[in-house]
Formats: sequence, structure tokens, C-alpha cells
Amino acid sequence: MLMRGKDLKTGEITAETRNANLSIFKNTLEIVTNLNNWHAFLNLFAQAGYMRSSLIASSNAVVFSYVMYLLGKYEYKVSTMELQQIIKRWVFMATITGFYTNSPESTVERQFADLRDAHTADEYVKYLDTTIRTRMTDDYFNMTLPNDLSTAAAISPAWFGYLAALNVLGTPMLFSTVPMSQFFILGTSGEKNSIDKHHIFPKHYLAEIGYDDDRDRNQIANFTYIDYQTNIEISDDPPADYATRYREKLGEDAFKLSCKQNAIPEGFETMTYSEFLEKRRLLMAGIVREAYRKLSL
Repeated sequence: MLMRGKDLKTGEITAETRNANLSIFKNTLEIVTNLNNWHAFLNLFAQAGYMRSSLIASSNAVVFSYVMYLLGKYEYKVSTMELQQIIKRWVFMATITGFYTNSPESTVERQFADLRDAHTADEYVKYLDTTIRTRMTDDYFNMTLPNDLSTAAAISPAWFGYLAALNVLGTPMLFSTVPMSQFFILGTSGEKNSIDKHHIFPKHYLAEIGYDDDRDRNQIANFTYIDYQTNIEISDDPPADYATRYREKLGEDAFKLSCKQNAIPEGFETMTYSEFLEKRRLLMAGIVREAYRKLSL
């Protein structure tokens, strides 16, 4: 409609409006396709923990967050440092909550309508900040996010958000001193993955104690990333067996710290599987909250 020359306020179509809109489109296209803008934005995505496209459940979060970045930079003239800070938080919120997943067009139209009342850089930043805070509430971290983590779906914004949180916090992988984020840097992939997605309660062990359905065994709260060698060492051993070995190998304090950093409840190896899942989901949500707070500093 805009390219035909329709005035969205009056509904009238004229050659004058068409030429004006085409001029706007041409000038804006140069901004949108500017690689300096795109790479600067992608760096913010990485700083928000989403260091690879495989951690992003919906491309809409990328596209529309880029729109918000460009609006802040060119329309509202937000200072570079302030824009970087608010967009990192926006990316984190939009991606983990699926902000642009359901009816994205309606969501964006509503945003543009709301932004008609924002005329300055401060008002724009306040709008983004208010929207973020409205979504990232205590209820979200205490109830909504743990519930979102109660799934075996291979593509889960909540799971990817948890991994992004670990990247933000620079958390070492379980039973390791190497930050997981190091293995999400481009160029770290080879013929064999250097890290593996591992079942904390191994599938074979769960089958032995009566869990035959993969929807139970593949709960995302039962997963963690570990390095290739650790994965081989743990294999299908029961939690009580490998936990004892790593307590001896790392020492009690280091073992407890590693479990805490990776949202694994203390004494997990003696818990029932259902009890473990329930407690871990809350701890995973706590890790996400901690990363959000860090991004808010």
C-alpha cells in the first residue's frame, strides 16, 4: 500500500505520496543493508548470550530486534552506549519469551502504534525498558519460565535462553574449568563435537528404573553440556556412581560449585528423577534471572 502511494491516515492514493514513500524506502534500504549496522547488531546478540544461530528458536526475534536497534540509532538518536545496553536486554527478553513468535505482525504494529507517543531518545529507551520489565517479572522467573522448561521439545526458547544465560555469565561446563561460551565461538566445530549435550540422568539408567518414554527421559531439565572426554567417562553410569567419582576427582568444594553453576541441585544423585527435574527447573530459571540482572547493570 505504501509503495502504491497510499496515505495511511487519509486512505488517499496519490503520485506525490508514492514518490515520497519510494524515496524513504530507498534511503532506509541503504541503512538496513549497511554491514556496519548489521555486524554491530549481531555483536549485541552475541553479548546477550546467543552466540550461534542454533541457539535462536525464531528468526523473527532477530529481524524485529534489528528494527528496534535501527529505530533507536537513526530515528531517536539514542547514544551508542545506552542503545547497546537496552538492545542487549531487549534481545535477551524477546528471544527467551518468544515475544515475536505468536502473531508477530500484530505485535510489531502494536509497537509502532505505542511509539507514536515516544518523541525523544529517553522516551524510546523508557518504552523498551518498560516492555522488558513487564515481561521479566518475578512471576516469570518463579512460575512461567520453570513451566516453559517442563518440556522435551528439541526447539525450546526456554532451553536456548538458559544456554544463553550460561554464556552471559561465562559459566564453566559441568565438571570443567572451561566456559561453555568458548565452544560456541565460530570455528570451534570439527568432525567431532568438542562438547556434547548430555543426560544428567542417563537414558539407559532411566530405562532401567522404569522410564520408557523419551518424552520423560529427554526433558530439557535433564540436559547439560559437557566436554567430549567427560561424556565418555560418564557414559550411562547412574548419577550416584559418577557423582562419587567426580567428588573425589575435583574435591567436595569444587564439585558443589560446578553443580551450582550449572543449576544442578545439591544431592541430585540421591533424588528421585521427578524430584530432580522439579528442583532443577527452578535453579535453571534462577540462572536466567542472574544473567538478566547482569545484562541490566
